[in-house]
Amino acid sequence: MFITKKHLSRRTVLRGLGATVALPLLDAMIPASTALAATAAKPTPRLGFIYFPHGAIIDRWSPAAVGKDFELPQILSPLADFRSHLTVVSGLRNKAGESPAPHAIMAGTWLGCVAPAVSNAPKGGVSADQIAVRHLGQESPLPSLELSGEPGAGPCDPGYGCGFGNTISFRTATQPLPMESNPRKVFYRLFGEGDNAAERQAVMEETGSLLDLIKDSASDLQRKLGAADRAMVTDYLDSVREVERRLQKMQGQSAGNLDLPSAPTGVQEDFGKQLDTMFDLMALAYQANLTRVVTFMMAKEVSMRTYNQIGVPDAFHPLSHHQNDAAKLDRLAKIQTYHTAAFAKFVKKLGQMQDGDGTMLDHSLILFGSNMSNSDLHNNDPLPAALVGRAYGRVKGGQHLKFAQDTPLANLLVTMLDRAGVPVETLGNSTGQFAEV
Repeated sequence: MFITKKHLSRRTVLRGLGATVALPLLDAMIPASTALAATAAKPTPRLGFIYFPHGAIIDRWSPAAVGKDFELPQILSPLADFRSHLTVVSGLRNKAGESPAPHAIMAGTWLGCVAPAVSNAPKGGVSADQIAVRHLGQESPLPSLELSGEPGAGPCDPGYGCGFGNTISFRTATQPLPMESNPRKVFYRLFGEGDNAAERQAVMEETGSLLDLIKDSASDLQRKLGAADRAMVTDYLDSVREVERRLQKMQGQSAGNLDLPSAPTGVQEDFGKQLDTMFDLMALAYQANLTRVVTFMMAKEVSMRTYNQIGVPDAFHPLSHHQNDAAKLDRLAKIQTYHTAAFAKFVKKLGQMQDGDGTMLDHSLILFGSNMSNSDLHNNDPLPAALVGRAYGRVKGGQHLKFAQDTPLANLLVTMLDRAGVPVETLGNSTGQFAEV
């Protein structure tokens, strides 16, 4: 018996008045009686690299027990519901991030693991995300996304310049990639219309909603889909509309034409919404296969942001120099747990997002960590690092792995790339892969 049915191309999009909205992977994109792995629509790995500054209080990050039977300590506790997809990796060190100017090179050496040359122009190593782009980013509209949760310039140093303090992504050893902190610009990049930013802005202001432009195309598509696909498209477009609504509301609350001086980042009260919106945009980019590689710096090194929303009025960077004061450590741990909680909402969204024969969380692999250990000492050993996701079954998950002191962070990056199907033998000072992952 032969079973046939018409199926949609994986590249099907919704169009209208110059607007283009990509779609998630639908059942209708998979030919009947065909295994998903044997189709062009098969799930492909999504890689994420999520960075937080000023390290972590290690005894509140690392589980006490090694193996599968472990309890999550305070800072990782928001990820408790996802422990089957969680791999905590302890004992790692990144010697490339160690220097007399720690903050200035901390972020930029996290994914390259190459000690930068003393130079006003950046000279370091290609970052793991951009190595992945060469193999995973060529079939998606955007090879990669580089995002930041906090606007403004990062730290600089006379010996190393500013290239390593403002990004975690390096396309080449001398080409740092800028990180976008404006969620509206990210939205335009993912879903915008027009030939340039000015045209996209004009169209958006005239129409009020991107989705209004493609509603006829969406209605036509829905009539061709089964019930499950119709529900998925509806949920997806609802998610896009919610982000759009949130951005429009943010724009309406702006200061208009007032020429205000730049405010310190610590007085911004909507940082939680900023993180949520950026994470939602990342999830939509994954779902619509607009990109497969994302880097996100949640906040910058030497951040002076305050966290009054969780009862911590201290500026982040001064508080990170806690001098082992118990009260300061408690407040710092609250900030670090807050960052994990924001990340956990993103993980939950991926876990609820159907993607072929699994969820987006099943088909992703995301590194959540920092290039600093004890922020009071500015050291890089042992680093906080956790993998989330299963890379379509190539990562075991649900375990805490502890390696010998001085084990290179680069080994974890090489392992991560391998599990995502990226052929790479070495990166930075790597010495091998982790079979245990």
